[in-house]
Amino acid sequence: MRADCVQVTVTASSREEADRIAADAVEHRMAACAQVTGPVASVFRWKGRLDRAEEWVCQFKTTGGRYPELEARIRALHSYTNPEIIATTIVAGSREYLEWLRAETTPTPRVP
Repeated sequence: MRADCVQVTVTASSREEADRIAADAVEHRMAACAQVTGPVASVFRWKGRLDRAEEWVCQFKTTGGRYPELEARIRALHSYTNPEIIATTIVAGSREYLEWLRAETTPTPRVP
């Protein structure tokens, strides 16, 4: 993922799971912010059959450089075998907001 700023969308099986993943990503500066919304009714095909679930949507704002680490962390914390993780390039936005997004996702230097 090389795009400068991206929005990452993830669905989760519960509000608690979405909140936990969102807080972890922001705390570790993998995302500048995250919004959790829901519940939403999802309809999908899984293992050859039509399925339905109530899910919560989590949207993260991050940079393309932080995306691989964010995706790995979502996978580690998520209860689904194959979670929906979709990154969309932010093609435009307010300069001040995008500067803030970049600053908030810059890893803090480790102190020995």
